[in-house]
Amino acid sequence: MSSEEDTREVLNTSSAPLETEEQARARHRREAKELVTKTTAMKKQATKGEKKKRKEINKQIETLEKEMKLRHQDELNDIKKQLAGLHISGTSASGTFDIVDDNDSNNDDDDEFSPEKLLAQIEQEKEESTPELPKPEPVTGEPKVKRNRRKEKLEAREAEKKKIIEEAEAEAANQVDYRKIEMESMDQLLKIKGLTVHEVAADGHCLFNSIADQLRVRRNIDKTVQELRTEAANHIRQHPDDFSPFLFDENTMTIRDIDEYTNELENTPLWGGDLEITAFAQIYDCPVSVLISGQSPLLINENGTHSELKLAYYKHSFGLGEHYNSVRG
Repeated sequence: MSSEEDTREVLNTSSAPLETEEQARARHRREAKELVTKTTAMKKQATKGEKKKRKEINKQIETLEKEMKLRHQDELNDIKKQLAGLHISGTSASGTFDIVDDNDSNNDDDDEFSPEKLLAQIEQEKEESTPELPKPEPVTGEPKVKRNRRKEKLEAREAEKKKIIEEAEAEAANQVDYRKIEMESMDQLLKIKGLTVHEVAADGHCLFNSIADQLRVRRNIDKTVQELRTEAANHIRQHPDDFSPFLFDENTMTIRDIDEYTNELENTPLWGGDLEITAFAQIYDCPVSVLISGQSPLLINENGTHSELKLAYYKHSFGLGEHYNSVRG
């Protein structure tokens, strides 16, 4: 086995990191490509004129990119710290080497070590032991231009980055635009019924803000989001048999504790859904219809005696996930 192979074998069997810096950088490039694909698709969700949604999506993208950049830097720093904790000398063309840890009390050598320095030393020793061949004279007689390796490396990196972006954009362009399909279908449904959408913020309170708008417009009842959350939580606690089936957790294959769920509903920005809509339909003794793209409207408590509350449900149109809007008209 050659001296270089001996050295690499020692490196592989020492307390080196599970992932080399080269492997980490390769993985980082793959993750960067995947993120570009994801963020390109997210940008397509915000159509022209929707300044508020575009701003929210751009903020999400900025956060994702920043988190990935910091994580990649931390991973590279961890690898370098592990490597810096070793001193390596070795048997090459001109000597012997040992591997010792900086924490070894018998080690008096305080020189910093890195695998790159070791391999560079081996290459230098090979060059010194190899007789230098005479360089041919330039045919043209012109002075030889010195290569700018730093510039070449930067250009190669930029070319690779450009290629990744182009591939990601091409991949995103071929994806089905579910948001566009859903929005067009919903607009057509609203037009047929002579209704309009009153948009609310796309956050964990969207259902409760939509119900508050419906009560104000159709029943002249003013309720805050917190008041509605408390009303729904209390109603569910008082009628556990009606609502327990809604609390089945597919991850644990068990039914969630109703007190635990209602406490979360009342005191956190927990997203509301069919369970809470059913509770409001019973509390206010009214039908609640939910318009859904590509489907017949969902009607809850159709025998309610008061004015119908109307909502619109979106699955693909908002970056944070499922969303409810209030419907007027």
